[in-house]
Amino acid sequence: MTALTSAGAAVALAAGTLVALGSVPAQAAAGATLPFTSVEAESATTTGTRIGPDVTQGSLASEASGRQAVRITAGQRVEFTVPRTANALNLAYSVPDGQSGTLNVYVNGTRLSRTLAVTSKYSYVDTGWIAGSRTHHFYDNARLLLGQTVQPGDKVAVESTGTQVTVDVADFEQVAAAAGQPAGSVSVTSKGADPSGQGDSTQAFRDAIAAAQGGTVWIPPGDYRITSSLSGVQNVTLQGAGSWYSVVHTSRFIDQSSSAGTVRIRDFAVIGEVTERVDSNPDNFVNGSLGPNSSVSGMWIQHLKVGLWLTGNNDNLVVENNRILDTTADGLNLNGNARGVRVRNNFLRNQGDDALAMWSLYAPDTNSSFDNNTITQPNLANGIAVYGGTDIAVRNNLVSDTNALGSGIAISNQKFLDPFSPLAGTITVDGNTLVRTGAINPNWNHPMGALRVDSYDSAVNATVNITNTTITDSPYSAFEFVSGGGLGHPVRGVTVSGATVRNTGTVVVQAEAQGAATFRDVTATQVGAAGVYNCPYPANSGAFTLTDGGGNSGWSSTWSDCSTWPQPGQSNPQPDPNRNLAKGRPATATGSQDVYTPGKAVDGDANSYWESANNAFPQSLTVDLGSPYAVRRLVLKLPPSSAWGARTETVAVLGSTDGSSFSTVVGAQGYRFDPATGNTATVTLPANTNLRHLRLTVTGNTGWPAAQFSEVEAYLTS
Repeated sequence: MTALTSAGAAVALAAGTLVALGSVPAQAAAGATLPFTSVEAESATTTGTRIGPDVTQGSLASEASGRQAVRITAGQRVEFTVPRTANALNLAYSVPDGQSGTLNVYVNGTRLSRTLAVTSKYSYVDTGWIAGSRTHHFYDNARLLLGQTVQPGDKVAVESTGTQVTVDVADFEQVAAAAGQPAGSVSVTSKGADPSGQGDSTQAFRDAIAAAQGGTVWIPPGDYRITSSLSGVQNVTLQGAGSWYSVVHTSRFIDQSSSAGTVRIRDFAVIGEVTERVDSNPDNFVNGSLGPNSSVSGMWIQHLKVGLWLTGNNDNLVVENNRILDTTADGLNLNGNARGVRVRNNFLRNQGDDALAMWSLYAPDTNSSFDNNTITQPNLANGIAVYGGTDIAVRNNLVSDTNALGSGIAISNQKFLDPFSPLAGTITVDGNTLVRTGAINPNWNHPMGALRVDSYDSAVNATVNITNTTITDSPYSAFEFVSGGGLGHPVRGVTVSGATVRNTGTVVVQAEAQGAATFRDVTATQVGAAGVYNCPYPANSGAFTLTDGGGNSGWSSTWSDCSTWPQPGQSNPQPDPNRNLAKGRPATATGSQDVYTPGKAVDGDANSYWESANNAFPQSLTVDLGSPYAVRRLVLKLPPSSAWGARTETVAVLGSTDGSSFSTVVGAQGYRFDPATGNTATVTLPANTNLRHLRLTVTGNTGWPAAQFSEVEAYLTS
């Protein structure tokens, strides 16, 4: 056997945050209070091979917790130092597609009689109808009661018996004894349910629910098989002995479009057999409505398409203290009309779509919140997504390790279907911690930020308050403002305050939409490329204005070249002296006529043009070059067509380094544009010119009663 090697101090997920064992653990400011502590395989002792870190879509390491894991083959092992008193182990792992096997489990060197089964059955999901997706969902979770109690510092090892296994993370938990039957409850076994899992217990569950109206259905310890979904569930409590003891095996637990409500579901496991994602199938723990004033708590939900896909009336629903693992799509989706729903203190791992989502289809989700949840490894979308809705809150969540097509948190007007209710009222995003979140979007061919505000299908006009955010180790950007549908809708009404950004791969702010946001007390360290990327898409859609509210530090620089994307760790490129510094940069104006918007003066197309409001001189066009430059020459253009007759425009050139205080660079004078000579005019700037914000103020035009430019070009060469 190869000698064991140690990677140093273990890393644990304690109370919802990663801490180094041996240090004094701090109470997490964000995330769920968890009944277990997680230890990463890459920080354990191993005879195997560490993989990662890697954020490349489709790689095994990119879907792992911490973007790293350990691969073992026959006889190799990973040995964890136990971080807490525990009698149970849950292991996140991956095996090659089409394979299954077992892991031996050792406690302090002694092999247990029970093994841990591992399989690829629930992994390697393909969703070819989703643009940008690849085979994903590589990992799975398997759990084991150890049959004994281990103490902090003890050693628990897993060893391959032959199958190649990639070990990701181990969860150690002290599971309480099984609960007893509540007085007056109706046991499913009294109605014929088979706790061995051999018989079909569907009818027994239905009969128990009918008999217990207004009371409690008791699910004793055991394994129960249900072959078709339950409906008509209302005014009843479904309660188990604990999620490690009472286990229901079904891929469709409750499926109903309406309910009178007051449904309580608690303290058992529902484990399905969903191996692919078929969106037309209701392969969910709950599909539809539980009715008003219901709750779901203490559940272990695994191997389903979606944990809870909620439609209809779910007013005042509370979903708390649950584990949702290994779903091929969302963990939970409030699919319109959710009012007063609270989703809090849940743990979600390995979702195949958004882990938690609100989607305001048919009616707005209103006054609902995601609070203090811990989310890790959503592998095809966002950790948390809010698609429309009114007065929504996302507070004190911990999200880590998003993969393709997703941010840690997305606040979006992406509608998917109609009728859709866009964001409205006040959207509160407070106290969240995002770790290694954000990813390349292969459909856009550029990154998605750790926290994204997206005017995908319509303008964001709600008040969006993003406060007290911590963003750590984002592989790309921290905050992104984008119109992801490519239509250039604005993002407005955003305030970002009290944020801490550490070790972001590219930029702190990735602004690609027109609109504005105010930043206050945002501090950044270890910024990969530049503080700000501010390049609107489409190029003529309008500028994004960043207002400095004070207290910001560490991210004042701007990426200078809108023709390239910053790469992680890449410094700002030296400007090409022959490059047009104004091309693609944000442009604003004192006014515009019809569709002739300011961005058309910097879009690189001399046939499109900006035209100011008519009969309203003076008029100004301002271009933000992104950084201060020693600009020496301007080339001003009108469309080259002979239909544009010769004319003279009276133009003054002003400059600024901060966007607020402008000084005159070249005084007002007439510049002749003649289609016979290309309809261009050149302005030579003084040798001491240094500006970031270029402003052209027009006071006259002999050819039309407005300011007009088809291109404004700025160069370092004279």
